[in-house]
Amino acid sequence: MPTDPRDASAPEGAQPASDRAVEEGPPATAGETPPARAHPLTVAAVVTVAVTIASYAAPADYAATAVGAVFIAVVTGLVLRRDAATIRHFGLSLGGLLEPSMIDWRRVSRETGRAAAWACGLAAVVTVPFAIGFRIYWHARSPFVFRPPASILDEVFGQVLVIALPEEGFYRGYLLTALDDIWGTPWTLFKAKLGWGWLVSSAIFAVGHFFTEPDPQRLAVFFPALVFGWLRARTGGVGAPALFHVLCNLLASTLSRGYGFGMR
Repeated sequence: MPTDPRDASAPEGAQPASDRAVEEGPPATAGETPPARAHPLTVAAVVTVAVTIASYAAPADYAATAVGAVFIAVVTGLVLRRDAATIRHFGLSLGGLLEPSMIDWRRVSRETGRAAAWACGLAAVVTVPFAIGFRIYWHARSPFVFRPPASILDEVFGQVLVIALPEEGFYRGYLLTALDDIWGTPWTLFKAKLGWGWLVSSAIFAVGHFFTEPDPQRLAVFFPALVFGWLRARTGGVGAPALFHVLCNLLASTLSRGYGFGMR
């Protein structure tokens, strides 16, 4: 969730199968070749450098697109080019849409509905407190006036395809899972199995945002990243955290425009 109203669309284990929800199917089999031989933290460091370079090298209007393209390329290379079991293990099947097999549209519909229910339910809980906190934190003096974006479709599809899915695919799909595979998930929080990978992947997510926009306030995205990671662990896939990520960004951008901080 963006914390700076000047940029409301900025850039987002050894866990046994029984510990993750079954939405994305069973994990990869025990003898399967890991998606990357490099340590996940090494991969994260290289990717962080790559997206930072992309964000500054691309024209300002296309910086987010360039960053998203890097995440998509990395996730494709590390996970999506592999077999269905690996893709499910990393929570990236999206109901089978990204698996190398025939699409079962009933499964897609069922899991999309489940992800949407989780995302919308959690959004209903946090929207009012976040809106109040937003007004207090940014010292908004004028009343809120709803101002829609220039193109609602561009705003929504941009958030989904350029920001939320690429970021969730890498941070909560690849990175969190790879760290959990190494460090385990000894903690349970509201029925989600978590471990150090949850905290570390969220911290890396925050650092990545800071490097692409050097403002200490960008580090605050660590906290919504914890929620995204919890959703990934609780639901078994990146669908719910991606949708919740979209809703958070849309809420932040709506508040920014409404209080006159940004006119996107």
